Amino acid sequence: MSQASPSKAEAILFDLDGTLIDTAPDFIAVLNRQLQAHGRTPLPPERIRASVSQGAKAVVALGFGDRVNTDSQEFEALRQEFLQSYLKHIADETVLFPGMDALLTALEARGTPWGIVTNKHSMFTTPLLRALQLDARCKVTICPDMVTHTKPHPEPMLKAATLLHVRPEACVYVGDHRRDIDAGRNAGMVTVAVSYGYVLEGESAADWEADYLVDSVAELSVLLGI
Repeated sequence: MSQASPSKAEAILFDLDGTLIDTAPDFIAVLNRQLQAHGRTPLPPERIRASVSQGAKAVVALGFGDRVNTDSQEFEALRQEFLQSYLKHIADETVLFPGMDALLTALEARGTPWGIVTNKHSMFTTPLLRALQLDARCKVTICPDMVTHTKPHPEPMLKAATLLHVRPEACVYVGDHRRDIDAGRNAGMVTVAVSYGYVLEGESAADWEADYLVDSVAELSVLLGI
């Protein structure tokens, strides 16, 4: 079946980190505190920010990979230390991207359900959404521990559509990583790449072959007919 126009979509799904919310400030603060605790020099925020979409392992590797083998028990201990600290500071500075609250409010007023499909474990996603008071607004949240296969596999996308009782072709998926666009495409959804997120150094969101590319939340709002 043909895909829906973004402005007529029956549901909007978002990646979490780097798309819906800006989690980088807390990742940056937690890693730099950890580096200092281990007698290491803090890293420039932008270096850490670019690694956030790759998850905690990549962030910790950025800080300690030159000293510790990432397959070692020592590295795993550092990763667990980072995750425990992150959980304690999960919403100290994390916020919705500018303009996103208004976009979500407009979707809600229009009766268009929105949800989240993320590779962030529910152990972190659930308290984060609660802290930002998004848990009651979000109509579906799919985390990697809820599925057998994670993005870029279509399983989490299709599960979200099923729970929303919406055809995948009638959904829009918005993300800031190639795997987001691949997952949305694999599920038959309309895909939107956002360049304002945590695009890896040396990559361009324009190369991911999304159906649409936006550079800001304002542009995304226009695309969605808001």
